[in-house]
Amino acid sequence: MQEIDFGPIRFIPGPNRGKYPYCHSIFIPGDGILIDPGADRQRLKQLREKEQVREIWLSHWHEDHWMHLDLFDDLPLRIHPADAPPLAGMDAFLDAYGITAPAFRRDFACILETQFHFRSRMPRADLTDGLTISLDSVTVDVIHTPGHTPGHLCFFFRQPGVLFLGDYDLTAFGPWYGDRDSSIAETITSIERLRRIEARAWITGHETGVFTEPPGEIWDDYLAVIGQREGALGRFLRVPRRLEEIVDQWIVYRKPREPLDFFRFAEAAIINKHLERMMRVGIVRAETDGYRMLA
Repeated sequence: MQEIDFGPIRFIPGPNRGKYPYCHSIFIPGDGILIDPGADRQRLKQLREKEQVREIWLSHWHEDHWMHLDLFDDLPLRIHPADAPPLAGMDAFLDAYGITAPAFRRDFACILETQFHFRSRMPRADLTDGLTISLDSVTVDVIHTPGHTPGHLCFFFRQPGVLFLGDYDLTAFGPWYGDRDSSIAETITSIERLRRIEARAWITGHETGVFTEPPGEIWDDYLAVIGQREGALGRFLRVPRRLEEIVDQWIVYRKPREPLDFFRFAEAAIINKHLERMMRVGIVRAETDGYRMLA
């Protein structure tokens, strides 16, 4: 993938099409703003050394969106207030994911420290919904889009008409809402809000990265994944099933992936969101021998 300039903003692709553990980054050269420093480390080092990076903005608190933040730790860091707490320390970060198993906490903490250069940070939590930031080279509208995380942000760059979608990434995998404080309902609301915004180009944090034609049916397909997961789960729950049995179906990730502990955790986290939602509306019940579909 190639870097692309849209007037005053630059799309910087991550390795492997920006798939986890990487993401695509946005750079505003005229103002030195770097958004989501999870792209290629050497390229970000070049930016640090050869261009004047002045501030880092994060779309949200997940590690793939700040993997190379250590290169810029002396610069101001800005985020939405709801997503600042996980960055304060390792325990807060793991808690925000909902990771409770001691062995997994220990192993994931090691990965965060070695691969993602984790360290405690206290960002300026001042990027809030409806905020308009008039930079020298571009005007930016800050859009709060909770669901993926409580404080997930998207950014609309007015002059080039570019909408940065962050982790509402329009991939075939569909939306991710597996954190302790993620919400399927808020995810749906945020997607519907984003698809109504008129733009000339759309940039996502992963995979395809750049859309220069209206996503149209891609939005429909992305949103439909939520219902497809729920439908598959409902069919499997025609007889009572324990959570371990449900996870073994790989309804979300479709097949086992490595590292297995991480993806089993993520599968269970997303499945639990669906179970909570389905129990809330009364179509699933928790019984002594597992969860069962009622309708």
